[in-house]
Amino acid sequence: METGTLWVFGYGSLIWAPGFRPSRQLPARLEGWQRRFCIQSQHYRGTIDQPGLVLALDEAPGQYCEGLALAVPAGQEEAALASLRARELARPAYREIRVTLSLRQGGQVDAVTYVVNGDHDSYCLMPVQEQARIIARATGEKGANCDYLWNTAERLRHLQISDPEIEHLSDEVRRLRGAA
Repeated sequence: METGTLWVFGYGSLIWAPGFRPSRQLPARLEGWQRRFCIQSQHYRGTIDQPGLVLALDEAPGQYCEGLALAVPAGQEEAALASLRARELARPAYREIRVTLSLRQGGQVDAVTYVVNGDHDSYCLMPVQEQARIIARATGEKGANCDYLWNTAERLRHLQISDPEIEHLSDEVRRLRGAA
């Protein structure tokens, strides 16, 4: 177990826009959690009138999520955490927790990550077709919801991380937008 480095687990937008320049990025796996579009976004990727959806880690015994272990450069830990907390904890839809990640290359690291607060009113689970309809049309302060999905899917493919649910959702959104 590596110690002394602050690690952050990226599973969605943090893998392509972490908000800091990681000193290392290592493919990693988190047991007991699943990447899901389960939080309504009324600002970043949608509006109050037309909410979008964003990813969160949702507890899922027997499942796992693959993503990136992102090492915060030495001396930048406080600034990186402050930035991440301002971004991820602006609303209580997420909770910050500490987890142990298994690295693809072998070994483990402890990391900070952000998981869904299942008691928050933005938490939602819905069928993939409904997710696709929402993501295909929503846009917020940070841009189109479909771009958030497609950036995540592209980065996962680049990292050779298989996520059939994200791929299926990406295909459905492309079909709905006529970009297939």
